[in-house]
Amino acid sequence: MMPSPSIAGGCPGIVCNTLMEEEHIQVKTYSEIKAIHIDNAAAKVVDGRVMIGKNDGANNFCMRVFEIASGGNTPKHSHDWEHEMFIHSGEGEIFGNGCWNKVKAGTAVFVPANVEHQIKNSGKGLLTFVCLVPSKAPEL
Repeated sequence: MMPSPSIAGGCPGIVCNTLMEEEHIQVKTYSEIKAIHIDNAAAKVVDGRVMIGKNDGANNFCMRVFEIASGGNTPKHSHDWEHEMFIHSGEGEIFGNGCWNKVKAGTAVFVPANVEHQIKNSGKGLLTFVCLVPSKAPEL
């Protein structure tokens, strides 16, 4: 006999049953995910979090959130997969097409495969962005 489903906390009317072996949605809070801090010769003062990835059963994409402190940057690099970014807060610049392009909260960026790119925080506060990559890419 299956246990009776319960109502999910904070989501009235949504029935959840964690004991069922079928696919189900997952809801996470950003602050629950431990950040990986990166600060080396190539990347300065960057925190990254895998919000949704292979461990969550995501077989096609990985959603990551990055925070770059003022003056920080990702490494200049390229790879054989495309990815998409959405700037959530802050302001900065992304290198692409041979020049620096300004980005700020609300900006979406598409980076095709094999295009060299880099992001730097040229503002005073945190530059926070969501980055989506295919499953073949390293999660972090």
